[in-house]
Amino acid sequence: MTTIDRVFLIGPMGAGKSTIGRRLAERLGLAFVDLDTAIETRTGVDIPRIFDIEGEAGFRRREAELLDELTLRHDLVLATGGGAVLDEANRQHLGQRGLVVYLRADVATQLARTRNSQRPLLQGEDPEGRLRSILETRAPIYESLADIAIDTEDGMPDRIAERVAHQILNPGVIP
Repeated sequence: MTTIDRVFLIGPMGAGKSTIGRRLAERLGLAFVDLDTAIETRTGVDIPRIFDIEGEAGFRRREAELLDELTLRHDLVLATGGGAVLDEANRQHLGQRGLVVYLRADVATQLARTRNSQRPLLQGEDPEGRLRSILETRAPIYESLADIAIDTEDGMPDRIAERVAHQILNPGVIP
């Protein structure tokens, strides 16, 4: 359907990368892979357990290995984890191997969407402060890496996926 055959979604936790990614893949006629789910499938344990056993460093190593592998696949929409962009090699793989879409979400939106999750980086007494700190560090990286940036605060995944698909299929045309 499109000459773009690798689309990589980046952005903070709670931005909608998985939900929007599935809908975007469907619109573009591509497969969808969620990087965190792929890590869980490969290891046989969930992300919090990996963090418990190997710490964040062990998780990031696994994430980098699988991201390298998946970014070489064709006909794919890949939803990355929010912290995948922290690694320089990951940024190179994403930026050089496909179209990078930054799904933006402010802290209030992230907090509302993640409040019932068991995400390791949000465990503790001040999830809002943690989200604010993470976004402050990562937002400039997301912005610099993105070919396309879309706000997701309206919470309408179908509409957002349609806007992203439109921008991919019609570069330079404002939806």
